[in-house]
Amino acid sequence: MIPNDTIVALATPSGAGAIAVIRLSGLDAITIASGVFKSVSKKVLSEQKTHTIHLGHIVDGKREIDEVLVSVFNNPNSYTGENVVEISCHGSLYIQQEIIQLLLREGCRMANAGEFTLRAFLNGKLDLSQAEAVADLISSDNEASHQIAMQQMRGGFSTEIAKLRQELMNFASLIELELDFAEEDVEFADRSAFKALIDKIVVVLKRLIDSFAVGNVIKNGIPVAIVGEPNVGKSTLLNALLNEDRAIVSEIAGTTRDTIEDEISLGGIGFRFIDTAGIRETKDVVESIGIKKTFEKIEQSQVTMYLFDAEKNINNLETVRVEIEKIRNKYPQKPLLVIANKIDTLDDIQLTEINNTIVEVLLLSAKTGFGVEQLTNSLLNLINTGALRNNETIITNTRHYDALLKAFEEIQKVKHGLETGLSGDLLAIDIRQALYHFGEITGEITNDDLLGNIFTNFCIGK
Repeated sequence: MIPNDTIVALATPSGAGAIAVIRLSGLDAITIASGVFKSVSKKVLSEQKTHTIHLGHIVDGKREIDEVLVSVFNNPNSYTGENVVEISCHGSLYIQQEIIQLLLREGCRMANAGEFTLRAFLNGKLDLSQAEAVADLISSDNEASHQIAMQQMRGGFSTEIAKLRQELMNFASLIELELDFAEEDVEFADRSAFKALIDKIVVVLKRLIDSFAVGNVIKNGIPVAIVGEPNVGKSTLLNALLNEDRAIVSEIAGTTRDTIEDEISLGGIGFRFIDTAGIRETKDVVESIGIKKTFEKIEQSQVTMYLFDAEKNINNLETVRVEIEKIRNKYPQKPLLVIANKIDTLDDIQLTEINNTIVEVLLLSAKTGFGVEQLTNSLLNLINTGALRNNETIITNTRHYDALLKAFEEIQKVKHGLETGLSGDLLAIDIRQALYHFGEITGEITNDDLLGNIFTNFCIGK
């Protein structure tokens, strides 16, 4: 049931600021706001046109609380599809609370987390995947995650799914019709055209499912473990990448005894760099715990960067090569970037020797910054951003991914049934299940528990 009471919440972040926005939505939003708003031009707020802004004061009886700008949006032409009022007041915490408390006394109630967007969904202003994209857009902290959220909020993903669902539903209707005329042995659904549609759906679903590997790391940031022996410059490299002194740098081996993490955006992609304790044999109990955590972080990371001291190991490159191969063999599926650090003290002959001994080595001086740009490019090349450049749909939501996997499983059953001449009644069962999972994504199929789980993760006021 669509609620018709009027809700209110602070739409801007809590705390003092220059301006705060208080949002109302519901059947009586404009009437309630009109009762506490005194226009400088003597206008009655409830009589004004939609999408207009008015200067005046919020008053509690004879007491003036603040000078404000009030924006009016009449249903259904608003974010929620209901009457909406937004009050832009000064950002004092006292003023915010005074206005909200006044509106509560006038008949509003405090909005629940995500309730404005929930009402937009219930009133047909957004489908479920678009509503979820609103939360992703708010939390996006780099260019790539912002681009994906914007594309999904505009309906790129849901439009693609809705089109496939509609085509599948058309064939499902014909097969259901065949069941009504089963005794007459009539075939309404063209099996060859149906098979072509199923093949098309398989291709689209596989592309969307495969995109989750990229989308998930773009949304959550790509963890990169920086490993190597003690005192090879891992902390200096982290500081160079972050362009700040985040990690302690010392000539004393074993200075980093725990992992240090920080995030940075490179080329619009979020990376989470993890500076780990140096790997070596040690009797120091605390350092041993740090080294144990290093291997745990390698397991958790998407990419590993292995540093070695080029100056110290110039006469010991074969041993370094063997150590690198051990890591490659232990984590064969994990991208490994090998970096020769501290090359600023070496001559051209020594650099050539490093290149000839270590496969695909990156030459770098974290101290001077030489090679940092090449390292950045190498990290970006590991991420398949072609889909972003081509504006293709990328899946970032685990719920969507799960629904797509289930839909793909049912479509595979339908495809097998077509190839083996399965009867229409059994085909119809698998088609209905596929349609169900498609509907879960966009919200045609939903329940209160699902909606509660999604929207309680939103911020208050959105």
